[in-house]
Amino acid sequence: MLISINPFTEEQVFNIEELTQEGIAQHLELAGKAFASWKATTIKERCHKLKVLAELLGKRKRELATAITKEMGKPIVQSEAEIEKCAWLCDYYAVESESHLKIKPIETDAFESYVRYDPLGVILGVMPWNYPFWQVFRFAVPTLTAGNGAILKHASNVSLCGILIQQLFLDAGYPVGIFQFFPIKSNKVNAVLEHPVIKGVSLTGSTPAGSAVAAKAGSLIKKSVLELGGNNALVVFEDADIQRVLDICIQARFQNTGQSCIAGKRLLLQEAIAKDFLEGLKAKVESLISGDPEDRNTFIGVMARESLAADLELQLNKSLAMGAKLVCGGQRKGTYFQPTIVGNVWPGMPIFDEETFGPLLAVTQFRDEQDAVQLVSQSEFGLGVSIFTNSEDRIHRLIPQMDEGAVFINELVKSDPRLPFGGVKISGYGRELSLEGIQEFVNRKTVYKVKF
Repeated sequence: MLISINPFTEEQVFNIEELTQEGIAQHLELAGKAFASWKATTIKERCHKLKVLAELLGKRKRELATAITKEMGKPIVQSEAEIEKCAWLCDYYAVESESHLKIKPIETDAFESYVRYDPLGVILGVMPWNYPFWQVFRFAVPTLTAGNGAILKHASNVSLCGILIQQLFLDAGYPVGIFQFFPIKSNKVNAVLEHPVIKGVSLTGSTPAGSAVAAKAGSLIKKSVLELGGNNALVVFEDADIQRVLDICIQARFQNTGQSCIAGKRLLLQEAIAKDFLEGLKAKVESLISGDPEDRNTFIGVMARESLAADLELQLNKSLAMGAKLVCGGQRKGTYFQPTIVGNVWPGMPIFDEETFGPLLAVTQFRDEQDAVQLVSQSEFGLGVSIFTNSEDRIHRLIPQMDEGAVFINELVKSDPRLPFGGVKISGYGRELSLEGIQEFVNRKTVYKVKF
């Protein structure tokens, strides 16, 4: 039995029986049959369904957002924004997919030669709880639109969201079986991945989970895409627009109660502005409204599980014992963790070296560009970095030195359907979104034709 518990009220939200091994086999057989016909549909047909899907998301926004908030504690306004972003994704691919998948002619010695993009088959998506609709749509929409089938193994605490997503695809006219939610626990992922119907896997989650799934996929010679943890830095130089950066820092670190892989977790401040910047940031953080996630005024809700809050508390306490200084916050009660700023943070401390998945911002000072680059790169993660400066020369110098999947200038790192998204180092490999995302799970088929 999979059970989801409201992390704010501690009441049960939803429960569902876990699929048996026999049930898994039956549903995968259905997925294989659905793919056989789905791959033959035209790209225009698939794009039309995306338009219907976007309309349904708009009509059901409140219902879907409420499910997110009840299952994992996201403030309701932010849950609604998540649904709106899913609709945007559908609209984007409805317009661009035909261009992204069109045959690419290449001039050779042949009478005719080209590359075409054909679907691989049914793809397994192992998805997390922190953005329970967006992460799934980010995987499923380009995968299905490329002509593949999709199986969703969702996080166990957001099973209601999994059911609602499956129903959305059915109501939008997608064939029965082409997108399916499998209510299973992590210990059954390998069995699904081993099935011959499954041709690849996309995982968004922790680095250990990604490593395990990638190892299994590799042993089976099946394609994998991994979007894993992050430890993004926000690098603020003395010539930045400080008031604007203060507001961006709040959004970058504290939206979704800090539970985001691309959150700005490490704030690097140039020494000349550090004192004044921290005073301004402290005032803003202490004014954030915490409370019931279903209250539209709430900005900081609760963490999705008490164990996650306890993990963050342990990282904080270890760092404080090593010399870090609490600027504000730092208190935990159950699943609620106060929005927290910690200063005097240096490499070697857990809140500098590790991913902190909650509302805690670690602050480190730097002297100059070389010092900033060294601090950014002292991380095993490589998802993204934000650089705040008004110097064009500095921007051009720094971008090539940043070993990250994304570099955002004077803005927080965020995902956008129009841009490829993904990381390097232990933040994963492969790309989602944009042209690169829809071409991840395709056969780039070379065709070479000689005329007799």
